[in-house]
Amino acid sequence: MGFEDIDSYLESLDEPKRSTLTALRASILRAVPRAVEGISYGLPAFQVDGTTVAGFGAFRRHLAYLPHSGSVLAELSDDLAGFEATKGSLHFAVDEPLPQVLVDKLIAVRLRQAGLSARGG
Repeated sequence: MGFEDIDSYLESLDEPKRSTLTALRASILRAVPRAVEGISYGLPAFQVDGTTVAGFGAFRRHLAYLPHSGSVLAELSDDLAGFEATKGSLHFAVDEPLPQVLVDKLIAVRLRQAGLSARGG
């Protein structure tokens, strides 16, 4: 199933996945207000100056935050204690959004690694 935008992706989900990812979307946009929303590889993604800096997805038993970098999660390993993760995705419960402070850190690391700024300039 292809999605045109994040709204259509979210509308395709059952609760509580929809609400939890809607909250994550808002957290990402608070952390990087100039991000451009879209779909990348079939999942919601957020770009800054053409570089994908964040994304997310819903799966059968969990949700995932996708930093679009294989080194962001390793850099924040102390902050991610208690979460399951692969090199490129942070898994979390379908009914518990990631804390804003963690999203801020994930975005900040990705932006720094890519040489980008959250607010531009």
